[in-house]
Amino acid sequence: MNIYDIAKEAGVSISTVSRVMNNKGNVNAATRKKVEAILDKHDYTPSAIARGMVSKTMKTVAVLTVDIRVPHYARTVYTIEREFSHRGYEVAICNTGGELEETAKYLKTMLEKKVDGIVLVGSIFNTLCKKDEIGNMIKNTPVVLANGKLELPNSYSVLVDDRYGVSLAVEHLLKRGHLDMYYLKDMDTVSARLKSEGFIKALESHGVSDAKQYVIDTDRSIGGGIEAVEKLIAENKKFTAIVCGEDITATGAVKAALRAGLRVPEDVAVTGYNNSEYARICEPRLTTIDNKPEMVAMMSVQLLTSLIEQTDVYSSCVIQPELVEGKTT
Repeated sequence: MNIYDIAKEAGVSISTVSRVMNNKGNVNAATRKKVEAILDKHDYTPSAIARGMVSKTMKTVAVLTVDIRVPHYARTVYTIEREFSHRGYEVAICNTGGELEETAKYLKTMLEKKVDGIVLVGSIFNTLCKKDEIGNMIKNTPVVLANGKLELPNSYSVLVDDRYGVSLAVEHLLKRGHLDMYYLKDMDTVSARLKSEGFIKALESHGVSDAKQYVIDTDRSIGGGIEAVEKLIAENKKFTAIVCGEDITATGAVKAALRAGLRVPEDVAVTGYNNSEYARICEPRLTTIDNKPEMVAMMSVQLLTSLIEQTDVYSSCVIQPELVEGKTT
């Protein structure tokens, strides 16, 4: 039983059945009652695809992220899903692992399902979307990148100024007399590179030459933070502060410093990034940078909804992070 069968049995047009089901006006009371009786008799529930054919929208969006287990991504995606749900949209969440093949696979599947729009969560998509197979795939679909910038038609961005965010941490430490500091670069994404640039530029603006030598590559993990600080200590490097690109890495840095008998923040100060649960459970509590994932999510939803429904003027935007002072500086 489909909408065509309902219309045939009731002796009315398909559009009349549609208006009855959607409680629209312009339907004679007797006709409405007759159609409703037939709908009840057959316990008819319209499919999402059928509704989409009539309304020209599936009221469905896809959210692609790197790894939903990462607290920062989880906070962003959770808010996106809730906001779209409140607006009557269904949300499909896809974990790509940041891999090109997985991203292409999920995009192909979502586009085949005729999603109305796509939100990409993670700066890795800056790089992936430059690939022809990805760019060509999404060029005709409304897309918003959360924390990144896309140079594609019908695509917009909600960008966090991560370069500025890390510079806030550096300025905060400099005001407390810390000149000897290292930056733990724990990822290789556009966002991670911007954070590293923020560290270098902030130090150079205060007369530190060749600030690049104070950037250390490590893993985004507690273990990565521990390993980096233990290496600095083993090599007798002079430092009084550690700036990290992620809270989880900063938590490891604090742990390593305390294990080595250093006092935090008296002997070594540590800053994180993301204002996540790791910052709050770290002891002492981390000084961190709030990159406002909930605001990023809200702006992404508002922007994509405007693109889909063409209801407002829309443009990409930049969000400024803020320093959240804890007990590690």
